[in-house]
Amino acid sequence: MATEAAPEWLDKGDNAWQLTAATLVGLQSVPGLVILYGSIVKKKWAVNSAFMALYAFAATFVCWCLWAFRMSFGDRLLPFVGRPDFAALGQAFLTQQGFAGAYPAATLLFFQFVFAAITLILVAGSLLGRVNFRAWMLFVPLWLTFSYTIEAFSLWSPNGFLFKAGVMDFAGGYVIHLSSGIAGFTAAYWVGPRSAKDREAFPPNNILLTLAGAGLLWMGWTGFNGGAPYAANIDATVAVVNTHFCTATSLLVWLCLDCLVFGRPSAIGAVQGMITFLGWAAMLMGVVSGSVPWCTMMVLHKRSRFLKRVDDTLAVLHTHGVAGSLGGVLTGRACGKARPACIPIGDDPRYVGLAYAVRDGRAAAGLRQVGMQLAGIAFIAALNVAVTSAVCLVVGLLVPLRLGEEQLAAGDDAIHGEDAYAVWGDGETYEQSVHGNHGYPGQPRGVQSRRDDMI
Repeated sequence: MATEAAPEWLDKGDNAWQLTAATLVGLQSVPGLVILYGSIVKKKWAVNSAFMALYAFAATFVCWCLWAFRMSFGDRLLPFVGRPDFAALGQAFLTQQGFAGAYPAATLLFFQFVFAAITLILVAGSLLGRVNFRAWMLFVPLWLTFSYTIEAFSLWSPNGFLFKAGVMDFAGGYVIHLSSGIAGFTAAYWVGPRSAKDREAFPPNNILLTLAGAGLLWMGWTGFNGGAPYAANIDATVAVVNTHFCTATSLLVWLCLDCLVFGRPSAIGAVQGMITFLGWAAMLMGVVSGSVPWCTMMVLHKRSRFLKRVDDTLAVLHTHGVAGSLGGVLTGRACGKARPACIPIGDDPRYVGLAYAVRDGRAAAGLRQVGMQLAGIAFIAALNVAVTSAVCLVVGLLVPLRLGEEQLAAGDDAIHGEDAYAVWGDGETYEQSVHGNHGYPGQPRGVQSRRDDMI
């Protein structure tokens, strides 16, 4: 069916920026988090960790096109979820104007996909170093379907009940960061911990690549928050500037706390501080996002028997869950719909940040907004504990959630038959390693790889 290439409602500038922003967010996952995950873990887990991220990106896109996008932003089925259908596969739907912005639904589908994908990849960060890859393959589509779509529809869809109630979530503080923190921690509880040896010492295999992955993640925030206003306008510009200012401040605060408490600056700590930034405000929020998650991770976590019991590999609960909650609360305190860095909430004058409400003599409206932000946190937390637990229990009936002890000891070689780097020791030679001639014609007799020994 022929379609008009440039209908009257299409803003080419907005469409170009939205596609660019989506690509920048996609680069945060592939290759950003693929590189970061593959390098921040022990060498024996490098391939598996990076591959978990790559798989989640691919599987999410297929499910997103088939049913998840319409469940997140389609016609209302229930107050908290849309009706699944195959409309997103048709040209007629993809080329019509989307629910937001002056561009087609296809642009919104792609932009919202990269948000969904990075949420699943963040959940993976809590499970690195012991989750069964086959269990992860099942977990991704199930969690996307029964958790993420409900969060996205409730908070971001114009038909969602939390959206209508006025809960503000600018660029995923709740839908992405809080949900991945709670879901990752909950899944880590059900999967179980890494091996005792890995929990005792889990050094990065390549800190330089960790910093490179973190750099891709940082620059991708330009599209993450700059694309959230759905237009190439002043709101997008202010969001980008505030994003980088807040990120840099958060990194520096975390770095200073490491120096004061541990006596040395940590590159890995700086990466954690960079990740915890709250997204759209500036220096004050950067100070909060760099200090509060640091305290919960470095102080509270070590004193809590329950928190220590759950093996959250990359501390996603703190770097995303705590930071996302702070972002939501501070949004309710400081954000007003007339301010350029904030998400608009229709024309209802009730929806105003507490700080501006007090200034304007409407403290009750501001307190109501803070209350709605707290209600949003409660909803996301409860949903993710319940759904993630249910998904883990169902997957556990089909395949083991946690790898066996022999696989935990071997890592990538046992799971994928592959090794991240051609580095060997303890008398091992190239021919004896997984990078040698194993399995190919001409291999000398008697030469066996570590995989043969395990079999």
